[in-house]
Amino acid sequence: MKKIFRAFTVLCMAGFCILSSACGGGSTEGGAQPTQVTGDGEDNTQPTQAAEGDGKDLQPTPTAGDEGEVAQPTQAGQDSENAQGDGKDSDPSETQTVVLDETTVKLLGRTQKLLDKNLLCAHSGSGVEFDFTGRHLEVELVGDSSAREDNEENCARVAVYIDDVRVQDMMLTKRLNKVTLLDGEEPVSARVRIVKLSETAQSVFAIRPIKLKGDESIVPTPDKAHTIEFVGDSITCGYGVDDEVASHHFSTKTEDATKAYAYKTAQLLGADYSLVSISGYGIISGYTDNADKKSGEQVMGKYYDKLGNSYAGFNNSIFPQQIGWDFTRFVPEVIVINLGTNDASYCGRDEAKRQEYVDGYIAFLEQVRQNNPDAMIVCTLGLMGQDLCEAMDRAVAAYTEKSGDAKVHSFWLEVQDTSLGIAADWHPTEANHERAAAKLAEKIRELMGWEEAGE
Repeated sequence: MKKIFRAFTVLCMAGFCILSSACGGGSTEGGAQPTQVTGDGEDNTQPTQAAEGDGKDLQPTPTAGDEGEVAQPTQAGQDSENAQGDGKDSDPSETQTVVLDETTVKLLGRTQKLLDKNLLCAHSGSGVEFDFTGRHLEVELVGDSSAREDNEENCARVAVYIDDVRVQDMMLTKRLNKVTLLDGEEPVSARVRIVKLSETAQSVFAIRPIKLKGDESIVPTPDKAHTIEFVGDSITCGYGVDDEVASHHFSTKTEDATKAYAYKTAQLLGADYSLVSISGYGIISGYTDNADKKSGEQVMGKYYDKLGNSYAGFNNSIFPQQIGWDFTRFVPEVIVINLGTNDASYCGRDEAKRQEYVDGYIAFLEQVRQNNPDAMIVCTLGLMGQDLCEAMDRAVAAYTEKSGDAKVHSFWLEVQDTSLGIAADWHPTEANHERAAAKLAEKIRELMGWEEAGE
């Protein structure tokens, strides 16, 4: 039956967001523009900053969630509100509340259902995908402590796709976003995807349970042929990809993980993905403008086993670094590690520091392998400089000799081609990301014996 897309609407309630045309969140590719923006404009959310990189679980101050309870993590299957699959005839006049978990939607990346039944999304690319059947579909997106009108440059950026067309591109400057995606007189079927475009460090957001009429439904989309995880830094996050001016600086407003090499590689391979990436992070040091000063707190090993790491808290009390990640929830066949660009700012040409990087890399490989015993691991580097590529090779060789693990490989990426443009702070443009994705996908196919997607 013909699909009806009518009045893509964003309602601003008690502090919530609007579309990219008003928020500047980027282009809305092929989608309708909102026809109504209403709300009281109030925003009582106060910013709360997480302790940076202390490696310890934070103790939250009890704060009532949207449903009147503290929003602590919970496990899948602990609620009984999902009304699908009970074998009973549906009454079209009744309303059902569908909690989003692995039984009702496909979870993208690292997500966590909370006790208030909101689904928390932290890392770039995290979100949900599902097939909807019905007449009316509205989703509610909940911002964190970064969701303020005076923080448009660094709050969460979120996109919504219908049948692979981006129809919404939002900066969550408000507390509660009600987004009407479908509204018609006749039932339709549509594939819906909600994706966090910006990274975990500056913000998180949550998706509330979805209310449906009794004859409407959502079901998870099918799994893809393969699974792949990417562990990286700003390059993996898509830092500055929507701002092709090298002298410009960081903003979540110009981050878009779907335009970066990692997301594109997963698409080329026909793989479900998970991104674990934070701008400025490294193996032994984050980015530093002083080689004598190591940024030792900004290292991925501290947060690889967490949901994420953010300065912004959800409900002013829940931070993703408080929540341990269950590695059984997403089991990658391949893990790509792209860390070292920021370490290079500390190591320079100092051989002692480079050996420290090698030793730290070996330790990180051991951590990754402990949590992913069967994955092929591809260590890559070079898109923003090949200074530490040889050190990466040494680390892989030393780890393999030490462990006997033959499923770890190194792969140099070509340095970005500046004739294809330069993005903010000299980061790669989408064209350079596409070039890197093609090379990396080819290498992974070679290692795994995978066919091209669609074959």
